[in-house]
Amino acid sequence: MAQASIGDSEFDRDTAVSPRAPGVYDAELSAGWTIIHAVNGGYLLALLGRALGDALPHSDPFTVSAHYLTPSVPGKAVIRTEVVRAGRTLSTGQASLFQYGDDGAEVERIRVLASYGDLDALPDDVRTTAEPPLLPPYDQCLGTGDGPSVIPGSSAITERLDIRLDPATVGWAVGAPSGKGEMRGWFGLADGRDADPLSLLLTVDALPPTSFELGLKGWTPTVELTTHIRCRPAPGPLRVSITTRNLAGGFLEEDAEVWDSAGRLVAQSRQLARAPRSAGPGCARSSSPRT
Repeated sequence: MAQASIGDSEFDRDTAVSPRAPGVYDAELSAGWTIIHAVNGGYLLALLGRALGDALPHSDPFTVSAHYLTPSVPGKAVIRTEVVRAGRTLSTGQASLFQYGDDGAEVERIRVLASYGDLDALPDDVRTTAEPPLLPPYDQCLGTGDGPSVIPGSSAITERLDIRLDPATVGWAVGAPSGKGEMRGWFGLADGRDADPLSLLLTVDALPPTSFELGLKGWTPTVELTTHIRCRPAPGPLRVSITTRNLAGGFLEEDAEVWDSAGRLVAQSRQLARAPRSAGPGCARSSSPRT
């Protein structure tokens, strides 16, 4: 398969928005980015991120916070944006995505508040104690075709992603979860499109949920997701590490780090998600991550 360039990728086509009026955009949620019956939250974040990048005077997402209100489904959608503040180096806006319910009324699916700027204008100074995750070589990690599906229903999104998971985090695929809330792997788009700030909004929510390694199977719907884009990624595969330290009250957090081929931390995120419904109070206690 020839490598898709930015703008020619299926990701770009499926996150395209069409201006209808100032601050209003039409979109089509593609069935190609679904898991079970719902549209993936990272794909939705990228879709709204594209609309905000058009509506705001700055084009690069710096921080994007989203609340997922109702499950999105493939089909037509409308995005409404508002410029909250337009500054010299940062601009802030909000956006909401709506779909029509069975009664013809609009239903809000997701609401976003975000700040945008120019990543190329940031200083080069880096002071960090963070380190890239240690992963086996790409060809020693496991792809989606190397094991059985643990979620019944649509997994169309896996056909559009090139994910190779660290074997240490895929015990769930053979019925032997580690009990640790960890997921690590190599990440790219299946058509070879290189990462950019917009696609990083997808990356942070694209790996299997950490709840699988806690022994919990099923849908783990996102309640809230905040993503920070730190710099423009270099070409090449990304390394992604996601950890959960606490599952309690039917909710868990996932902290993600994304590193580029140059060894730079290019994105971070934290999300709050509902644990799979199969997790009762006893499961939550017995499946606590071990550190």
